[in-house]
Amino acid sequence: MEVRARAPGKIILAGEHAVVHGSTAVAAAIDLYTYVTLGFPTPSDNDDTLKLHLKDMDLEFSWPIGRIKEVLLDIGGQAASSPSSCSLETIKAIAALVGDQNIPESKIGLASGVTAFLWLYTSIHGYKPAKAVVTSELPLGSGLGSSAALCVAFSAALLALSDLVTLDFSHQGWQMFKDSELDLVNKWAFEGEKIIHGRPSGIDNTVSTYGNMIKFKSGELTRIKTNMPLKMLITNTKVGRNTKALVAGVSERTIRHPKAMASVFTAIDSISSELASIIQSPVTDDLAITEKEEQLEELMEMNQGLLQCMGVSHASIETVLRSTLKYKLSSKLTGAGGGGCVLTLLPNLLSGTVVDKVVAELESCGFQCLIAGIGGGGMEISFSGSS
Repeated sequence: MEVRARAPGKIILAGEHAVVHGSTAVAAAIDLYTYVTLGFPTPSDNDDTLKLHLKDMDLEFSWPIGRIKEVLLDIGGQAASSPSSCSLETIKAIAALVGDQNIPESKIGLASGVTAFLWLYTSIHGYKPAKAVVTSELPLGSGLGSSAALCVAFSAALLALSDLVTLDFSHQGWQMFKDSELDLVNKWAFEGEKIIHGRPSGIDNTVSTYGNMIKFKSGELTRIKTNMPLKMLITNTKVGRNTKALVAGVSERTIRHPKAMASVFTAIDSISSELASIIQSPVTDDLAITEKEEQLEELMEMNQGLLQCMGVSHASIETVLRSTLKYKLSSKLTGAGGGGCVLTLLPNLLSGTVVDKVVAELESCGFQCLIAGIGGGGMEISFSGSS
């Protein structure tokens, strides 16, 4: 039996940075996915190892089950129906297993993801041989939720082959879990995200698990449903950034200019709330869609201006804004800023020729362009074929 899980990435449509200071943020799933294929060997294979193959990175890891047992002792196989956080002691033990693999220095950033995999696997399946293969359409470390999509896809695949979820193995193609089972996937994925990020907000894994959109304010997540088709050009500037330093910079500016920054955060809160209500209201025809798109474009431009006020823009982001503005398209940074990715709304009636021209111009600057539908489905699972 082999299972394939896929989990989408995410974008922040409005409210990044301000959300830390009590404003509303809106996040949405995008139709770019991370895929995990998981299978157990048959007894005749005589294979007693746990393997992980990161296809896009051309990296393969393998651990003898005996070695995992020896290092983790009786840590593995906790009650998979109710995840609890990975202890520091366990993280240290798993780090030794990851260290066995001699990950090349240039790819050492992947170590935390490998650690999360080993913990999720042993927690849910104990000490069983298996092989997991990972591929992804999401660029790493660019603010599109690649680590959360990985944790969600891992959790989904692992739970699908456990006794905790009921699935139709004869069903061809993608299928979804029930809501209560999605809740379990989300809890496990959040614990995996903690291993990778320390203190994640939970937004990324929640959007990746359930799909569609989420409104987030002061720790409260509300799932919302989009009623209009939305398409975005996502430009990855490929400029790495230090999220912690950018967040700290906004906080320092807030201490220096408390009144001005409070006004910025209030304005962003209004933008996020208005954007959410536009997206949720029903549309009747193309004219209504165009009208709403124009409203969304204005809100995106306003949000970007306020992000510039906070000091989180970057020369590479400004280059994208200038290029898209030539074609009367509206853009804003998404996520931490300081590089990372930029969103550009692609109106439904925009001609493909214009899109091609914009993409060509941005790619000539050395940027990577992805086109994505916004607010689609969440995590899905399939039992058909192997990868």
